[in-house]
Amino acid sequence: MAASTRTGATLLAVVALSLSVLGVALAATDSNPTGSHRDPFGLNGYPPTSASLLVTVSTGQAYDLSANVNVDLRHDSVDATLNFPLVFSVAAVELRLVDHHLYAGAASGSSNRWLSVPMRQPALFGFALELTKPDIALFGALGHETITTSGYSTTYEFLRHDVAVTNLVGPDRSVVLGTLDWSITTGAQGEVTQSSITITTRHASTKVVARVLSYNKGGPISAPPRSDVRPASRSLVHELLHSAAFATILVPQNFTSLSQIVLK
Repeated sequence: MAASTRTGATLLAVVALSLSVLGVALAATDSNPTGSHRDPFGLNGYPPTSASLLVTVSTGQAYDLSANVNVDLRHDSVDATLNFPLVFSVAAVELRLVDHHLYAGAASGSSNRWLSVPMRQPALFGFALELTKPDIALFGALGHETITTSGYSTTYEFLRHDVAVTNLVGPDRSVVLGTLDWSITTGAQGEVTQSSITITTRHASTKVVARVLSYNKGGPISAPPRSDVRPASRSLVHELLHSAAFATILVPQNFTSLSQIVLK
């Protein structure tokens, strides 16, 4: 079951990273003809109950991983459609984190079968607070800070060299030193609108971008029917973990603690 639990960490890693890191810039535009600012992501100081995100992961290969992610911050649940690049096409997989299980099924709807991996769900209320107004002073401890404004959005960029990084999964998880470039963009009320992390080493690079599409528009996320669920097989887990889509992703060496994931 060790391989299965590693799969849970791998599949949730992009979601957890996008929520805790929160990067790259989305400049909100003024669509009000009267000239007064209108912030489409404004939370008025209240933590959001849900968030919709577009997450992309680039590793310098000929393909990118991407996911449309819906998060129920009240019930610590996640629903994501993850696009895996194949040799000649793209496979779409739907993931749901509900009731201490991570479910994976075909996003096309051609099959009603789901695979299940047991997982203790992380508490997302802290993420909701950071989405409302991130603690920029805390992030500033990472290193050099650059602040850029555009309209009523602000981007904070932090750069740090000589960071210990390793591959997310795979047989070769040696630790090397790299550069961490982390940006957070906030709207008029200080809420997060985009975020990105770029990790660069001498021979490889990874960029994770999380773009907020909306707040407080998502509904409850439910688990698939029990009759449609079966445990994930070790062979499938091994194949997924060692695919180039995951094996080339770089993360900080202490990524597990950053992601706040606890597996059963």
